[in-house]
Amino acid sequence: MKKTYLTTSIAYTNAPPHIGYALELVQADVSARFKRSLGEDVWFLTGTDEHGLKINQKAKDLNMDTIEFCNKISAKFLDLIKELNISNNDFIRTTDQEKHWPGVIKLWGELVANGDIYEKEYEGQYCVGCEAFIAEKDIVNGLCAIHKKAPEKVKEKNYFFRLSKYSNQLLEYLEKDTIKVIPQSRKNEMISFIKSGLTDVSFSRPKDKVEWGIPVPGDDSQLIYVWADALTNYISAIGYGRNDISSYWPADVHFIGKDISKFHLLIWPAILMSLGLDLPKNIFVHGFITVNGQKMSKSLGNVIDPFELIQKYGVDALRYYFLREITPTEDGDFSYLKFQERYNSDLVSGLGNLVARVNAMAKNINTNGFIADNDIVNIATKVKNQRDKAMESFKFNIALSSIWELISFSDKYIEENKPWEKDAKNKEQVIFNLLFLINNIGELIAPFMPETSAKILNKYDGHLFERIC
Repeated sequence: MKKTYLTTSIAYTNAPPHIGYALELVQADVSARFKRSLGEDVWFLTGTDEHGLKINQKAKDLNMDTIEFCNKISAKFLDLIKELNISNNDFIRTTDQEKHWPGVIKLWGELVANGDIYEKEYEGQYCVGCEAFIAEKDIVNGLCAIHKKAPEKVKEKNYFFRLSKYSNQLLEYLEKDTIKVIPQSRKNEMISFIKSGLTDVSFSRPKDKVEWGIPVPGDDSQLIYVWADALTNYISAIGYGRNDISSYWPADVHFIGKDISKFHLLIWPAILMSLGLDLPKNIFVHGFITVNGQKMSKSLGNVIDPFELIQKYGVDALRYYFLREITPTEDGDFSYLKFQERYNSDLVSGLGNLVARVNAMAKNINTNGFIADNDIVNIATKVKNQRDKAMESFKFNIALSSIWELISFSDKYIEENKPWEKDAKNKEQVIFNLLFLINNIGELIAPFMPETSAKILNKYDGHLFERIC
């Protein structure tokens, strides 16, 4: 059985989850479910990143112990995973001293042994949002290009990782697609970044500045900083630092947001090169979700709560919107109007109405002994092949579009054959063909809309369906 290892990035626990992270969870989940449907042994990891300055500051602001705050926020992400019907096999927390810390400590020791960690005094621009020192080229009009806030000028002695040492190897791996980067534009950005000159990166912070994290082995005055800690989750979760990881490593796909591309496409591969571990096979980079064309912001009051959407419309409606409306690798916009339009046209009037119509026509019709016509089988097979091809290249919206073409074909087939009429020609055969099509639709939507699929397939006994949207 082919083994497949999929991960999301781990969510930062300085705030409850919003729909931006829900998008990443759903994208990874539909891939995991699709691979399982092919008979692959899938291990699907997600989790929470719980160390760093922002989390510690937030806990203090709320007059809470930091671990108590992390437990509370991490639990909200676990709730979201449950509500979104995510099929993850594991959930890693960077505060887990039994599962995660041994991997981080081993990784640090290997980097030191390979001469890739050194100590120096450094003065630079530090962005709290990035949890990292940023270069001048990442500062636009005095603000961090990503977080749009002025960085803080910091001078301190830290441990650094020799990222610059791996410049040529990183350039080669990108140009040769050793890791396939989706979309191509993110790969091109990183190639340009390397050619402009890589600098070494801080992998620790003084404990008197950042008091929440994993101590540097042999130097309690410093804490291992966020990217050396957080990135390690991908291997610590499957046993690095505790046992052999070769059963699942290298990862088949890392699903990440575009704001952390640099860390995953440059720093993470360089770490793995130093460790002598294989590189991930694919890194899939999605865009941001805006709301009515604007960036989500508490100050604008436009942060969308995924729990509220699920409660009002159901989990599959939310999953469908993310996967159909938003181009997988680009920024996508959310609005209640767009959501309602998709819900009404595609789910209620589309899939739901088709199932209801066939259910009504199939009552008291005996279809025992029938088999689907060849042209019906061929169209269903064609759509399945289209869906599978789109899924292999992470084009979730195109995969769903092909399935909805089958729904449109079924509606047209009904109108052409009019099986509701008393003297309709070949009525039983036509209805059986429709039942066959609906059963195929139920199977095809399973990775995307598992609850809806189960309602179709579990109630299928030749004629029994119910309106499911």
